[in-house]
Amino acid sequence: MVSAIVLMHIERDLISQVAGKLAEIEGVSEVYSVAGEYDLVSIIRVPNNERLAEVVTERMRKIEGILDTETLISFRVFSNHDLESIFSSGID
Repeated sequence: MVSAIVLMHIERDLISQVAGKLAEIEGVSEVYSVAGEYDLVSIIRVPNNERLAEVVTERMRKIEGILDTETLISFRVFSNHDLESIFSSGID
């Protein structure tokens, strides 16, 4: 399982629309509207790096209103919850 966090600057009037379109992409598990330097944060959980590249460079790039992104790829997760078992259900 590969996880990534994508920090995004969005055109101000399109934040809700972009968030909705991002949430529809397979592999995007959550989209947060946030205060601070960025407008939206997406959490991506996919089976491999190829799928991550598809989500970020092909699917997300096509959404109008995304001005700039910064993608953080996770190495390890530290949590009190067993996230791997939750998000790997049904993935071969």
